[in-house]
This record gives sequence, structure tokens and C-alpha cells, in this order.
Amino acid sequence: MSAGLLLARNDALLPRELDALYPPGLKFLANLSRIAAGPSSRVGRPGERLARSLERLGPVAIKLGQLLSTRADIFGETFALDLARLKDKLDPFPTDQARREVELTLGRRLDSLYASFEPPVAAASLAQAHPATLLDGRKVAVKVLRPGIALRVAQDAEVMALAGRLVERWSSAARRLEPRALAATVVRATELELDLRLEAAGADELAGVMARDGYMSTPRIVWEGVGKRVLTQEWAPGVALSDEAALTLPGLDRQALADNLIRAFLAQALDHGVFHADLHEGNLFVAAPDKVTAVDFGIIGRLGAPERRYLAEILWGFLEKDYDRVAQVHFEAGYVPAGHSPAAFAQALRAVGEQVFGRPANEISMSRVLIQLFEITALFDMKLRPELVLLQKTMMTVEGVARRICPEHDIWAAADPVVRRWMLRELSPAAKAKRLAEEGLSALRNLARLLENPPQPAVAVVEVEETHPARWFAFGAVTAAAVFLLAVWLR
Repeated sequence: MSAGLLLARNDALLPRELDALYPPGLKFLANLSRIAAGPSSRVGRPGERLARSLERLGPVAIKLGQLLSTRADIFGETFALDLARLKDKLDPFPTDQARREVELTLGRRLDSLYASFEPPVAAASLAQAHPATLLDGRKVAVKVLRPGIALRVAQDAEVMALAGRLVERWSSAARRLEPRALAATVVRATELELDLRLEAAGADELAGVMARDGYMSTPRIVWEGVGKRVLTQEWAPGVALSDEAALTLPGLDRQALADNLIRAFLAQALDHGVFHADLHEGNLFVAAPDKVTAVDFGIIGRLGAPERRYLAEILWGFLEKDYDRVAQVHFEAGYVPAGHSPAAFAQALRAVGEQVFGRPANEISMSRVLIQLFEITALFDMKLRPELVLLQKTMMTVEGVARRICPEHDIWAAADPVVRRWMLRELSPAAKAKRLAEEGLSALRNLARLLENPPQPAVAVVEVEETHPARWFAFGAVTAAAVFLLAVWLR
């Protein structure tokens, strides 16, 4: 209730600038909401008023604003720019307070690790970043959590949980979006960000993942400067993508830069099942010609093997315009209830795919596409999958950032090499045969262990010694069955 009141007081809930677009019922509600509007409702554009409101509402609301700010193609360039300050330009807390927090968290004097410690250069919803220099001369960034942030997140969690319950109770149309599960997923991801030791571990893990392809990199963690509320990382090269000057760097190849961003995300998710799940401009640094460096690994997404296969096959189906296969994968994954027609769902997918495939981003109205997708999910009773929330949110963010980098960008052309590589490696006949053989060998090993060390019965029985011929007969039977299945599959 307090959140709605704050939005209404700032005229950020149903802004007056859009009055002409509201149907009569919604226009009545808009006028009603403005009864509580204060002086701030007349200051600034809708995006500026919303940014002020979200900042006051706390970290989880700010995360929403960061997501909206990446989609200028949906919400408009001015609106997105007005929200952009939520990425890394919030009001900082005092440097002296940050110094004390570092010493308290690390249990050592500041000058025992850092030769210099400067005022913050970026301040986000949960923490701020200070330039510093180590005693060995390396330039680093020191991330320090905001004072009292754990309490704010706990309060946000209660509000989100209540909102999820109310939406689920009063809106039958929204129930398929699993509002309570969605709220729990968002809150849990934010809670994990409150322990910077976990973020450091995530950055270290993804550094190894990124190094295998080279599409993206991340600065090295300085472990002696890591604690629950403090993280020290080598300074990121390049210019923050949230800086207006980033895309005017001499020698910058914007097409290759956007390609690398898309491919980095897909390679992480498909090949390794772990990905940076907060890739907005404030967390990305760029350098000519096409170098992308990521920071802030507070939110890490993970995908199991089945989800990775479903994702790859869906993307591959769109790349090949095989809508029947895309539809079938949705049914296999359980994304569409079994009572619906796969052919009808494939037809609906074709209506979406044909209007976006192979076209540059600046020729596609993503707002229209998203509305159509939402209508399709409703038509086919598709529910939100909480385990895929971070994936879907990151895909939306990355695609929006790539559009900003290169307005003519073709996301499908960028995705093709990574998806094709995964399909050839994981779903080719040779790969399937290898997996089947490995499963057969594993079964044989398990059987061998079982025969060598049979489980002891709970009651006393007369022991009968097993002969070697019987044992080898069992091995032979399993082997023959495995070979037969392999032959049938490869026919």
C-alpha cells in the first residue's frame, strides 16, 4: 500500500502525460490516484518521477528500474535515460564511513592493504565502488555495501511477498505468472548479493568460464581484500558503458561489441550452465575495438542440463525456422500444458518468429513482439517458470544493451555460432552415441560393484557362493543389451 501511495504522490503510477491513451475506466483511476499527489508530481518527466520513487522504495525496486532502463526500444529513449541513473549514479554514503566498514570487515588497518583509498566513483542500490591502489601499485576497485542495507532488503522481501500473495489472490489472469514464486526468486537473488564473499567466488568461477571463449572478461579478485561486506577487484579496463562517451571511443567496432555481448551470455548459459545475471550498462566496461569487461557478480544464474538443452533447441529451431521443433521442445519441457495442439502452438510461434528473424534491431518493435508473446502465453496457458526467471530477465537486458550499442544489430546472427557449436557438440549422432556408451559403461561399473559387494540381507540366510560363469553371464547380458540399443538408435 505504501509503495502505491508513493508512486501516486509522484504521479509515477499512471502519469498524466499518458492520459490520452487511457481507456475511460483507467483514466478514472488515474485521476483518482492524483488526489494524493504532492508537489513532486509536477517536477520532471515521467521517467524522472519514477526513478525518484523507485530509489525511495529500495533495492528491489531499483533493480526493476535498472531493467526498464535497458529497453529504450520498448519504453522510449527519454524514459530509459531518465531511469539510467539507477544503474550506478545513486547518492553515495560518506567515504569515511566506507573506510571504517572496510577496516571492520577485513579486521585490519586500511593502510596495511591499500596505499590509497579514494571517494566513490559509482553508487548503486546495494553498494558503492571506491578507486584504490594496493601497496604493490595495482589499481583496484573496492566495493562496500551500504550501511543498513540488510534491513532494507528484509523490508523489501516482506513487501514483495505480500504483493505476490495479493496479486495471486485477486488477479486470476496473473496467477499463471506465479507471482509468489517470482517474488521469492527476486528476493532470494537480492539476499545473496549481501554477502560479497559469494560474489567474489562467482566472479572467480566466471573468470575461468569467460577465458575459454574470450567474448568477455572480468578483473581478477584480490582475495586478501574480500569480506562479507567488502570486495576488492583489480580495476576494469575501458569505459563504463553507462558513460555517454563509451560508444564514441576511437576505433570502437559497435557491431562486433554487440556480438561479443550476446555470445558471451549464450556461451556462459549453454556451455557451462552458469552466467552473469545482471548485465546492465553500469556493470559493463568497453574498450576498442570490441572488448567487453564485466563486473558486479552479485547475481549469478544457473541452468541444469535439461534447461540448457531446451534453450539451445529452441534457439536452434528459430534459427532454422523449424517452428514445429520449437513447439515440440516446449511440450517436452512442460512449458505448454499437454492438452494443447503442438501444431497450433507452432503456428503461433511462426507469427512471432517471421516478423523478427533476420531483421536489424531498429526495424523491430519489441513492444509489439512482447505484447504478442504475452498474448500467446495466455492463449496456451503457459505459466512463468521460476527457475528460468534470471535467464529470461538477463536475456531481455542483454538484448536491450546490444540494441543500444548497435541499433542495426541482428541478435540471431550473433547467436548462431554459439548455438550451432552447442548443437554439433551435444546433439550430433556421434555425441549421442558417446553419451549412450558412457551410460552403458557406468551401468556396467555399477553392476560390477554390486556383484563384487552384494548387499547383506537383513535376516540370516544360507550363503551360496556365486560362480564366475554366472557373473560373466550377467556382464554379457548387459553388454549385449547396450550394443543392441546403440545399434537401434544409430539405424
